[in-house]
Amino acid sequence: MQLWKGRFQKELSKTTNDFNSSISFDSRMYKEDIEGSIAHATMLGKCGIIKEEDSQEIVSGLKQILSDIENGTLKIDMEAEDIHTFIEGELTKRLGDNGKRLHTSRSRNDQVALDIKLYLKKEVKNVKEKLRELVSVLCDKAEKYSDTVMPGYTHLQRAQPITFGHHILAYAEMFLRDISRLEDCYKRMDEMPLGSCALAGTTYPIDRSITASLLVFERITNNSLDGVSDRDYCIEFASVLSIIMVHLSRFSEEIIMWCSWEFKFVELDDAFSTGSSIMPQKKNPDIAELVRGKSGRVFGDTMALLTVMKGIALAYNKDMQEDKEAIFDAVDTVKMCLTAFTPMIDTMKVLPHNMRKAAASGFINATDCADYLTKKGVPFRDAYKATGELVALCIEKGTTLEELPLEEYKKICDVFDEGLYAEISLEKCANERKVLGGPNSDNVKAQAKRVRDYLCK
Repeated sequence: MQLWKGRFQKELSKTTNDFNSSISFDSRMYKEDIEGSIAHATMLGKCGIIKEEDSQEIVSGLKQILSDIENGTLKIDMEAEDIHTFIEGELTKRLGDNGKRLHTSRSRNDQVALDIKLYLKKEVKNVKEKLRELVSVLCDKAEKYSDTVMPGYTHLQRAQPITFGHHILAYAEMFLRDISRLEDCYKRMDEMPLGSCALAGTTYPIDRSITASLLVFERITNNSLDGVSDRDYCIEFASVLSIIMVHLSRFSEEIIMWCSWEFKFVELDDAFSTGSSIMPQKKNPDIAELVRGKSGRVFGDTMALLTVMKGIALAYNKDMQEDKEAIFDAVDTVKMCLTAFTPMIDTMKVLPHNMRKAAASGFINATDCADYLTKKGVPFRDAYKATGELVALCIEKGTTLEELPLEEYKKICDVFDEGLYAEISLEKCANERKVLGGPNSDNVKAQAKRVRDYLCK
């Protein structure tokens, strides 16, 4: 059944019908389509546009269709043009002429816009909940390893001592911002477009506020043209999903490096690793690699949405059918990545000894050595130069600043004394960074608590 068939004299070619059809991907919105239709039919009855008993029969019929789809009694006809056509056709098949009254004062244009918003509002909450689960796991790890020393890096070069808890919480902060972005996106998405009709509203005395209230929208759209042609919420949601994937990809990159024998800071659980078909010693971080790879897919979905919308005159155009596959794929991909990534992190084994060893051999306490001299009155540039010479000496002798004998220190600067070794202890170097946001163990625990408190809001 084509809802628009009255104007046409010839049958639609199968090629055109297949090309035009969207049910293969919009069928996932069957529940939202029925929810929107129930609210619309209820409003029509309350406003006296159709009889109250007709409204109630339509609502009852729609609820039965929903039940039949969900219990498997009714199969969605994939030959239908779209999910909206299928639902209305099934309703008319069951109710006769009364089913045909459902579409009064409504267009597929505002119906589609409504369905997508209803669907994506739920998905924003779903993604947000998955992020919350990941952040909670990160807090657990941070608290457990709040005093586990590891090298912090710049330019992928060992730089200064931090703790593993501090490092992990950096990602927690990123994901908290993602949660905040999802919340902002949801606020702008929370506008009800139904009543915009094709583009110019309707002459029927509808009450859009009734429909908005039934569907739990914060407000209604203010312009009928914008109501049917706006897809900012799809683009914004896809953009937030892209940023989430940036953060997951960066984290994955570090997990991949940390799993390598060159680092060996962590070991992934066997349940979240794979092997090689030819090399029996291999244990590959495939989940992290796939997450890193799938980031490009989500970026592509975002770019597809931007490209579709950039040249479309008001109001609705068929190009906009392309919005669904892109945003659905982006949502599905991010949810799938988070579903696999969170338990991978939760079960990951941390290897503190290897982190400590890497920190000790990287001269990452050199800044603290220079600060030690500065606190004793040596100008910073002189202290910096002396410490650089000490590092060169350690490299030459194959030792570390912690192990270098005091007499070697005094040859370069006689200000050094036995108190030096306490000052350049890696644990103290990390723990003395008590400035808010630093790697001090108490700071890390307090930060983890702040994050948990935010999640409980």
